[in-house]
Amino acid sequence: MSDQNSSDAGNVGQPAVAQLRVLTQYVKDVSFENPNAPQALGPVDEQPNISVRVDVGVNRMSDTDYEVALKLGAEARTKDKTMFLVEIDYAGLFRLTNIPEENLEAVLVIECPRQIFPFARRIVADLTRDGGYPPLMIDPIDFVSLYQQRRQQMAQAPAGDGQPN
Repeated sequence: MSDQNSSDAGNVGQPAVAQLRVLTQYVKDVSFENPNAPQALGPVDEQPNISVRVDVGVNRMSDTDYEVALKLGAEARTKDKTMFLVEIDYAGLFRLTNIPEENLEAVLVIECPRQIFPFARRIVADLTRDGGYPPLMIDPIDFVSLYQQRRQQMAQAPAGDGQPN
């Protein structure tokens, strides 16, 4: 047996290694509204009610490259007044190679957003701090649960509505 054959023999039958690479990440859109400043910046009588929205979008760019956009929104209200409203559309360009087709969707909507979430979270914290409030530190997001909820909603949706979510 030659040296060339013996080196090739070790790779026969082994699956290719799955890879996820972040090529770049960026802010696509960001907004901060402070509609009642400066009155809303003083001490408040009650803890504000803060609601957070999360959405993930995927756009295929090529055979291996995908743009995954994480959309975060947060609104803080006291009584009937809005303190602040912040929204960010933060995206990453990911190269996925050797990912089995049956795992591709889960990787795109679970693992990719998990990779970019800390960066979007920091921007939200900076925006709220720069807006005169304590930094809003969004709790870690369970992207697995979000994925499972979306799949359940899609399974329960009428088959004829034609709306892919």
